[in-house]
Amino acid sequence: MSTDSSSNAINFSQVAYLLVTGASRGIGQRMAIETSRKFKPGSIVVLLARSASGLEATRAEILDANPHITVVTSSVDLSNASKDLLEEIIEKSLAKTPLETFELAGIIHNVGTIGNVERKAIDMDDRQEWEDYFATNVVTVGVLNSCFLRKFKASPSKLVVNVTSKACIIPFKSMGFYCSGKAAREMYFKVLADEEPGLVVLNYSPGPVDTDMTIDIQGRSNAEEIRNYFRGLRETTTILTTQQTTAKFLSILEDGQFKSGDHVDYYD
Repeated sequence: MSTDSSSNAINFSQVAYLLVTGASRGIGQRMAIETSRKFKPGSIVVLLARSASGLEATRAEILDANPHITVVTSSVDLSNASKDLLEEIIEKSLAKTPLETFELAGIIHNVGTIGNVERKAIDMDDRQEWEDYFATNVVTVGVLNSCFLRKFKASPSKLVVNVTSKACIIPFKSMGFYCSGKAAREMYFKVLADEEPGLVVLNYSPGPVDTDMTIDIQGRSNAEEIRNYFRGLRETTTILTTQQTTAKFLSILEDGQFKSGDHVDYYD
């Protein structure tokens, strides 16, 4: 059975190792900055994304908030990153720091793409498009997670976060790739939580957030109701900021009132 909620509160005021994917902008960037703010000196934060310039911007903000930690960036395309490359990134980031230095080891799987929202489900007949989408959003996520947990198997406290979506539970027109990928990815993390009672696993759904991704959906979705939904959120200023959803994310983890593997939404 999964870990019960009584033991799932995370204390971030420790010497920590944290790896964040999709850390160059949006939700991943804000989560990396605000979580790192809490760490003790000697901590290491590793940022992965394709954009080297975006990663450097995140790194600068983290060090401004907490100059007593080390921030390592790696510009990598997670759509085709091999197991060997991912293991090498983790190994190099440690820079020979003994693993017993870290009281907390955490990973935030934020990387995600929206996929082709101009196609209806009936038209999703391109095998390569399917394979490319799942490679980035599901396959590499699972491989990286395994590499990370194998490296930190002896860590006294381990946290795994999957940034998920309401779209893994409810279908959204035009978002066949996104909904399918999110559902598959979340189920992997639920299985992980059941198999590994020593882990704290959180599937966090951040709500509708003002990011490049939601702007893209608003502009390109083949479903008028989806375009209007995001347009309406922006016009009424009810769309969330990355700061708002990150604050809720941290409060959920620090309170620990969830079962490992649970799907927890911003609005829960």
